[in-house]
Amino acid sequence: MWHGERSTNTRNITVPKFGLCCKEGKIKLPPLKQALLYLRQLLRYNERGESSNFRPNIRLYNSMFAFTSMGGKVDYEINKQTPGPYVFRLNGQNYHQIGTLLPKDDVMKPKFAQLHIHDTENEVRNRITASTSMESKTKPDENIVIGLLEMLDEHNVLVKSFRMARDRFENRDIKDVRLRLINKRSKDGRQYNLPSASEVAALIIGEQDGENNEFDIITETKDRMLQRILELHPSYMSMQYPLLFPYGEDGFRPEIEYQKKRGDKGKRKYVTMLEFYAYRIQQCLNQATTLQMSGRLFLQFLVDAATCIEQWRLNWYRTNQGKLRTELYRGLHDAIENGDTRTEQVGQRIILPSTYNGSPRNKQQNYQDAMAICRWAGYPDLFITFTCNPKWPEIQDMLDLIPGQKPEDRPDIVARVFMLKLKELMNDIKNEKCFGQTIASKFTNQLQLYYCLDDCPKSFLLIFLYLHAVVYTIEFQKRGLPHAHILVFLHPDDKDPSPSQIDKIISAEIPDKNSDPDGYEAVQNYMIHGPCGQAHPKSPCMVDKSCAKHFPKSFCTETTIDEDNYPVYRRRDDGNTVDKNGVKLDNRFVVPYNRNILVKYQAHINVEWCNRSRSIKYLFKYIHKGEDRTTVLIETEEQQRETRGGKLTNRDDEIKRYLDARYISGCEAAWRIFQFPLQYREP
Repeated sequence: MWHGERSTNTRNITVPKFGLCCKEGKIKLPPLKQALLYLRQLLRYNERGESSNFRPNIRLYNSMFAFTSMGGKVDYEINKQTPGPYVFRLNGQNYHQIGTLLPKDDVMKPKFAQLHIHDTENEVRNRITASTSMESKTKPDENIVIGLLEMLDEHNVLVKSFRMARDRFENRDIKDVRLRLINKRSKDGRQYNLPSASEVAALIIGEQDGENNEFDIITETKDRMLQRILELHPSYMSMQYPLLFPYGEDGFRPEIEYQKKRGDKGKRKYVTMLEFYAYRIQQCLNQATTLQMSGRLFLQFLVDAATCIEQWRLNWYRTNQGKLRTELYRGLHDAIENGDTRTEQVGQRIILPSTYNGSPRNKQQNYQDAMAICRWAGYPDLFITFTCNPKWPEIQDMLDLIPGQKPEDRPDIVARVFMLKLKELMNDIKNEKCFGQTIASKFTNQLQLYYCLDDCPKSFLLIFLYLHAVVYTIEFQKRGLPHAHILVFLHPDDKDPSPSQIDKIISAEIPDKNSDPDGYEAVQNYMIHGPCGQAHPKSPCMVDKSCAKHFPKSFCTETTIDEDNYPVYRRRDDGNTVDKNGVKLDNRFVVPYNRNILVKYQAHINVEWCNRSRSIKYLFKYIHKGEDRTTVLIETEEQQRETRGGKLTNRDDEIKRYLDARYISGCEAAWRIFQFPLQYREP
């Protein structure tokens, strides 16, 4: 853990407490067992031979041995659109399903759990045939499949249970065999996570059922459709990820108690699903790192865990509509106002309230709150876009603990470091270390201010601007990296700066390489657009043979403010250039920035003066538009309707609509698991 991640209520900063991982010691889970040598060799980044085939195709190999199928829609197109690091992105409602023990007829080929029982004499061939990949055209290595099969047969308790069912089927006198995957565990979840075969499953022969828990999973021989597995089942993740949990370890289950602490008066006694996964994905010294080394499969696991948590929360909203004051939205008057004039629809809506972070109502509420700040503080003055830099030394130092790792392999680390940097940037903005000082900090930060004045070129002297309010929202790029959109409201006295004052805050020029080498290097690395246009006509920004971002800009000898109160930044033809991809680019390709922020944070940080009344609503809606969502949703009539009393009636289900349109990638999944804020405003 980094020192900046300590709990806010820590009094002794020399011995900090951390809540991100273990809730300040309240959560203690048994460590995952070290993977077997064969799997560890396959997972190593610097290994050659079989590892070079296994790592890029780890999701494919995992699906060969998975007992369950995943219900979400994987976005395969995102990795084909533009070159770059691999991204796992999921669309729609996610869930796990398990089928019957045997295929319904002899023509159908076995899949998933059936591969452990049916035609095991040709099991390797069946697994390779059943596995398909839209991500890689590389053929699976048969030797790897054999090695993994032998490993799981010997050590995985779930595999042993299904092999037990296979042995029963070999007795031709027994036709009706079912396998019950047991939900209940007798041992303490704080100390044990490796169940025995008898704790995991039980065979049911004939009509006898025995004791059955409501969350048990009973797989039939042939005569049953796919059944969904409840997220609370302890084998929920180990059945989907046998390569992450090669021993069949238990995952989350209810009633895992907190560690007892002296003086703890909290009402909750049990670990929540979110707290469980936040603890489990932490990288601890002297513990197994199978999860963290699994690359693309770890990305899938993070997304799966986040959607699992989300699904469980949404289920609560669905089953507790009466407690959410949904009569405010379901009444006759509101229905008529919204154009819902069919009487059979009234009272049938499923509401996703504004209390759920990320819901349409939540975004609308955040927009209205931001507009309220605007009415109080005036129009925003600065619009800052802060983008994560995966090459930050904090990220690289953490990746070095597992040699060969890249930032795209660890979205959990990327999310944590970006949150730390964002908190520091917000502290700088609020305390006016970058754009000036607040009234409250005017006398406390003089030494830091003098340091900045002495260290920076004269053209970047700080000016005294008074901060009034600040708002930000988090988004995730298509390639997964987080970025923040920040609106800064300055004091009314600073609402109408002169062009010379704007030049002291914002620059759109390349610094002189000799007088300001740090600024020159930072601008070259992070704030140059392109090359595009004739130099690179295939650049992603090119639309109809022109740059969608309107680069290159025109040279301008001085900053001017147009009739809409929008600044046109100074871009002098001073001969300063940078080399990017073999092309020399001048001031016309510079993205506006603040020198002090840029040099300190070493990332793409676009700073714009935005005091324009005509664009205020667009600006606020833009920063509160939320995560990626599908723009068109086509549903069948069966999906849109439900049978009620023999009549087909439409049902407006906001929860389903939210899930069907939502995309989520690994970095956003980690962000949500760590409960980092997606919106912030002050006051």
